[in-house]
Amino acid sequence: MLSSRLPPDLAPNPIGRAIARLRSQGAELVDLTESNPTRVGIAAPEGLVRGTAAIEPRLYEPQPLGLPAARRAVAAHVSRAGRAVPPERVVLTTGTSEAYGHLFKLLCDPGDEVLTPRPSYPLFEHLTRLEGVRAVPYALECHARWELDLDSLRRGVGRRTRAVLLVSPNNPTGSYLTEAELDAVGALCAAHDLALIADEVFAPYPLAPGAAGPSVLDGDRDVLAFCLGGLSKAVGLPQLKLGWLVAAGPRPAVDRALAGLELICDTYLSVATPVQLAAGRLLADGAAVTARIAERVRGNHAALQRLVERHPAARLLPVEGGWYAVVQIPATRSEEEVVLDLLERERVLVHPGYFYDFSREAYLVVSLLPEPHLFGAGAARMLERAAVQEGLESGR
Repeated sequence: MLSSRLPPDLAPNPIGRAIARLRSQGAELVDLTESNPTRVGIAAPEGLVRGTAAIEPRLYEPQPLGLPAARRAVAAHVSRAGRAVPPERVVLTTGTSEAYGHLFKLLCDPGDEVLTPRPSYPLFEHLTRLEGVRAVPYALECHARWELDLDSLRRGVGRRTRAVLLVSPNNPTGSYLTEAELDAVGALCAAHDLALIADEVFAPYPLAPGAAGPSVLDGDRDVLAFCLGGLSKAVGLPQLKLGWLVAAGPRPAVDRALAGLELICDTYLSVATPVQLAAGRLLADGAAVTARIAERVRGNHAALQRLVERHPAARLLPVEGGWYAVVQIPATRSEEEVVLDLLERERVLVHPGYFYDFSREAYLVVSLLPEPHLFGAGAARMLERAAVQEGLESGR
């Protein structure tokens, strides 16, 4: 009776069931998967959110692509990185998930394909499937750093491919695309008449100051491209539900795309007026939240590095930016067994690598956002438990 676009099995997985059971019993978990910046003790400037809620527009005058003042505010925000973004190329959405949905409607017919990175954000499977689109993975490979496997990308291009999705820095690998990689992907898209969709929501968070990679908006590429962002990551305000996409590329292709997006956005008119009216102030004053998140992420990453150095069996994979880190542990047990063991014995929650489609085991994915004392304690228990289990397995 339900649509085939939904997963056939909607029941919680074993990890979800274990979490629900433990919490129903009153267990306090150290959640090393927490990625909500409003729940980790990072304070926004006084009155920032409250002031937005107090805005009461006297008139409702919807603009499909967004109110002009809000589009100008986003264009100015994106342009602060040294690139010029015309406001008329900005399209407002309720978040990046909706932006993806709009772009899939714009670019794809049912059954068409988009190329998505692996490992990467697990939401892509749902976002594509709900739009009747098929996600075809291409590989990221970890050597001295995470690199895009161009051969894998080329092999993925088929008759029904319509777009290539890039995430920079990627979630959870934390790898920025290089200029050479962007140029190669752009050339591939131009050769096959594909659009380029670049999710750059974590771009403001390089682990080393000044180490952020290039943007798809930098330079001139002969390909239709879209850059995604939003308040959720840009200034740590996910509750205000404002995202955006910026169109770039040859003028005729951009104009056609914006006309199509105007029709799609006019059909939904989903972005609330108050958050649009407050966008300029939120992006300006929210910079203080961005700085606090960046400091938190760098501090927790440094602490994790020190902890991993005490456990020779564990390896912290290279990460360049974003909010996540990946720890490789000996593959003596399945990742699911490791995660469930950590929950039951240590009350520590981490994500298994298979949530993100890692090609092999065993990897644990942690958020770098939790409060430092909780993060340090939880990460130490995670590594100690992994070391104990390795000793037990090797002693058999």
